[in-house]
Amino acid sequence: MLWVLESRSREPLGLDELAAVTDRSRSYLSRIFPLITGYSVTAYLRARRLSDAARQLADGAPDILSVALEAGYGSHEAFTRAFRDQFGITPQLVRRQRNLNGITLVEPLRMDIATPVAIEPPRFENRPEMIFAGIAERHQMNNPAGLPGQWQRFQPYIGNIDGAIAGAAYGMVDEIADDKFEYVAAVEMRPGAYVPSELQRVVVPALKWARFTHAGDLSTIRQSIGVP
Repeated sequence: MLWVLESRSREPLGLDELAAVTDRSRSYLSRIFPLITGYSVTAYLRARRLSDAARQLADGAPDILSVALEAGYGSHEAFTRAFRDQFGITPQLVRRQRNLNGITLVEPLRMDIATPVAIEPPRFENRPEMIFAGIAERHQMNNPAGLPGQWQRFQPYIGNIDGAIAGAAYGMVDEIADDKFEYVAAVEMRPGAYVPSELQRVVVPALKWARFTHAGDLSTIRQSIGVP
């Protein structure tokens, strides 16, 4: 996927074409790409195109509209809005100051062939319906910096909720949309237990689960997710 996205970054690529190239389903690609890279496919393409545009502007592009059109935007206004949302600065200022000070470009992601971690085969479990209580918040896929704060806010509840099953807390990824994902810091509740009104109640239906163990540091969790 990365090779196709980088080599054809100026083309209007969609999940249908990427699915055909990779021989994977649309739903699989839409899930796995954000989990491994931190970007949705759309967000990655947008960030790479805008990063290339920023370099052109800093190098003294003759006008902004031509850069906008090359980046796939149909108007000066749409390009300026996307550029400011991405970098927090206007393209006019970058072109005027002729440098990239104060903005963080999105560089091509590395296409590592060798998987740096190995994991044990999963243990399969049939679990009945489960009920969780927790704090739900939405985060940016490529910058989930708010996760530690979310856990700090939930920490006082752990061990202090009547009806909670002791021994574990759960980080649950729910809806992924618009370059964001919903994350729930939660504990499992006993059937029929009361969920405090200030917490989110999450019901997970009876399912067969594959339980994987990540043995490394939390900072390398994406590498375990990426193991084929």
